[in-house]
Amino acid sequence: MSLFPKDDGESSLFTSRTDPHSPFGTFARYSFELEGKLWPSVEHYFQGMKFTDDVHKEQVRNAKSPTEARKLGRQRRKSFRSDWKRVRETVMTRGVYTRCRTHLELTEALLNTGDQKILENSNFDYFWGCGRDRRGDNKYGIVLMNVRAKLQEERASSR
Repeated sequence: MSLFPKDDGESSLFTSRTDPHSPFGTFARYSFELEGKLWPSVEHYFQGMKFTDDVHKEQVRNAKSPTEARKLGRQRRKSFRSDWKRVRETVMTRGVYTRCRTHLELTEALLNTGDQKILENSNFDYFWGCGRDRRGDNKYGIVLMNVRAKLQEERASSR
């Protein structure tokens, strides 16, 4: 069941993970350090964390583009994490949060959405996105809203 089954879109912000120009997209080239490495984008980090061995992680991390990182991350190998489905939302959240904390303009962009619902506008992805009929799980939108709530909390406590 979706959190946003009847969303008319009027009070929602629609974004795309794969838009390299969106400050909210995983393909946006805002590098950050996590797991002791510098990652060129959230997509690089997310795809790299699918693997248990450093060789495959490094191939993904060094991919020339987020598109290439995604392609490498989707190649199932023996080193693919067995717990991936259980940890993937946590991995995505860590990447998005760390990127926002690294690039203050991204923090501001996310905070400036106020309390809007954020929907990952994918017609075909019913897990990360809202799907064609807006009945998808919208997990990426939820990640963004959760990171926003954490940033709001941090800002309020620092005053």
